[in-house]
Amino acid sequence: MPQKSTLLGAHVSIANGFDVAILRGEKIGANCIQIFTKSNRQWKSKKITDDDVAKFKTQQKQSLIQVVVAHASYLINLGSKSTIVAQKSVLALVDELQRCEILGIPFLVLHPGTLQSDDEKKSLLNIATQINHALWQAKSKQVTLLLETMAGQGTTIGNTFHQLATILAHVKQKKHIGVCLDTCHIFAAGYKFNTSATYKKLWKDFDAIIGRSNLKVIHMNDSKKDCGSSVDRHEHIGQGKIGTKTFQLFMQDAKLKSIPKILETPKGADEFADDIKNLQVLKQLARK
Repeated sequence: MPQKSTLLGAHVSIANGFDVAILRGEKIGANCIQIFTKSNRQWKSKKITDDDVAKFKTQQKQSLIQVVVAHASYLINLGSKSTIVAQKSVLALVDELQRCEILGIPFLVLHPGTLQSDDEKKSLLNIATQINHALWQAKSKQVTLLLETMAGQGTTIGNTFHQLATILAHVKQKKHIGVCLDTCHIFAAGYKFNTSATYKKLWKDFDAIIGRSNLKVIHMNDSKKDCGSSVDRHEHIGQGKIGTKTFQLFMQDAKLKSIPKILETPKGADEFADDIKNLQVLKQLARK
């Protein structure tokens, strides 16, 4: 790794077991990983057995994987206009939080949801209320729910720091809520950070609006589309519109050293090749 305390990895599959995900992380040269704890396209989830937990925890202890992050199902939409979907979303979020608790995973990344009406503030407060319900029902002691910054496609919420800050302000369990920043998403949402000056401004704004203490994970993704496009299309590091030099700023930022940085870049036929290449690029950028 570029430096001992630099946490760098990728999203990996849990096919054949949670413990196998740890092995996949080591295979690509990571020291942190992100996983789904269930199918991300289904409401139902398979029960996690005591054997699953034992194998997973034992494998992680024997590995170089220091941090495991989970990503919640894409079906969850706490801001849905459908009462049925909103209710199913809360129950699904409770389940995901509890699954993380069982596995000992500290962070669960969540897409905040969509606008329920033309009243943005009302929609944001509604999502905060749903999160409060889920956190109360889950009764998690170790898991922090992370709201992900979004690109702003359609009626998606979370494409501005102010939107996320509003939700955070109304979540009661402050110790169990935080933010995951996605580089592709904020770029597509219109945030510019490709020069030293604009990079510094990005973090100045983030600190003032959200607060650096709330940042727990960073998704490291280049963007296929232009800044302000509102289109969420991930690209390999240095091959998109964000560019290599910008990722060098992230990798050499001492304030971000201890923040897990997770790739969600495209994967080809070879399960590991693209992640290995992207991680190598980031490691090289950290050394320059």
